[in-house]
Amino acid sequence: MRMPKRILLTGGGSAGHVTPNLALLAALQAEGWEVHYAGSAAGMERRLVQDQVTAYHVVPVGKLRRYFSWANGLDALRVLAGLWVGWRLCGRLRPAVIFSKGGFVSVPAVIGGALRGIPVVAHESDYSPGLATRLVAPFVTVLCTTFEATRVPRARRLEHVGSPLRPALLHGSRPRGLRVLGFSGDRPVLLVVGGSLGAAALNQALREALASLSQRFDIVHLCGAGKEAPGLGGPAYRQYAYLDEAYGDVLAAADYVVSRAGANGLFELLALQKVSLLVPLGRAASRGDQLENAAWAEGEGLVRVVSEAGLTGDRLTQALDALVEAAPALRTRLATFQAPDAVGRILALLRALAA
Repeated sequence: MRMPKRILLTGGGSAGHVTPNLALLAALQAEGWEVHYAGSAAGMERRLVQDQVTAYHVVPVGKLRRYFSWANGLDALRVLAGLWVGWRLCGRLRPAVIFSKGGFVSVPAVIGGALRGIPVVAHESDYSPGLATRLVAPFVTVLCTTFEATRVPRARRLEHVGSPLRPALLHGSRPRGLRVLGFSGDRPVLLVVGGSLGAAALNQALREALASLSQRFDIVHLCGAGKEAPGLGGPAYRQYAYLDEAYGDVLAAADYVVSRAGANGLFELLALQKVSLLVPLGRAASRGDQLENAAWAEGEGLVRVVSEAGLTGDRLTQALDALVEAAPALRTRLATFQAPDAVGRILALLRALAA
């Protein structure tokens, strides 16, 4: 009897470093792969994938900061420990190939696997590469990108594949979504999502404008775990910390979306042709990757963008007024957007390298 091919997936720290792995996971299992996952002990990747893979393997994680901090010393030790664990794990599992979605948790498995001679496919979601991607680029056999214009110093081979999209999102149902939410569908549905960790500034602005906006929209608010407002409610407002299985149906029910500008979430909105207002995370709290993603999408005429700096309920309302007015033009432009089959392209690379 032929043994199934074994693959090691890795990536974590945020949903953007996990959900593309989930998109690949179903396709890999349908082809009979034995799927293992390397992640952190307490990251969201463990909660999202642990029950769906053959085995989940914990690796120590250290964060490499771009600024001085006494914590860098301790994290340097964690990084070294992680590299040792990643090298030993790859030696024990001997996967045919490794796929990395990035984040610092992926560094040990990628470098450990490469030192063992195991081919590595990695995926960079953002317009410009993050620090973890730049660090591991020389160890990666093929580095896949979401954006065609993305360049990564010292990468051995670049392949533009697009963003892996979860099948559940592509097959969402508006009627099911409306039933989940308890909305009639007689009014436009506004979905506000601040990313997997929530967005405090966006939450506050929406809550300031809620009385006004609920006169025009039925509103779904994904506010992030621990960021709920228990006393807030009403017949036109639904609040959730996070949606997992029902998210595809809720997204299908949405007429307008306000969202962060993480690359994976952005490409999901574009593929589903959602009229969207992006509120990218600024440079004060990030390296500016969401600003670049949003600028690209706005330059293509696919979205509208509003700055988080100085965001208030009034500014959010004004931006939504402009979004509704621009909706016909946006829908026309979105109808021309063709999302590449990223899952199919990545699977083809994995098969070829595993062979």
